[in-house]
Amino acid sequence: MIFRKLRELIAEQFNVDPDSVTMETSFADDLSADSVDIVDLSMALEEEFGIEELEEEDASSIVTVGDLVRFLQNRLD
Repeated sequence: MIFRKLRELIAEQFNVDPDSVTMETSFADDLSADSVDIVDLSMALEEEFGIEELEEEDASSIVTVGDLVRFLQNRLD
């Protein structure tokens, strides 16, 4: 469920087809995300999932969509 919501959010944020977003999708390599994109995504995550802002160390450990899904699962448990 988290992945489905996240896939839609990422597709909208990065203007890509939701079907192209997988657990292995890399934010930097596949989506060409820069620091501004990550901040925007972080704010969207706060709104969608009700989590606090991503800390710098958390953000730096999230490389793929799968990393973000696991991060959110841990935060939302």
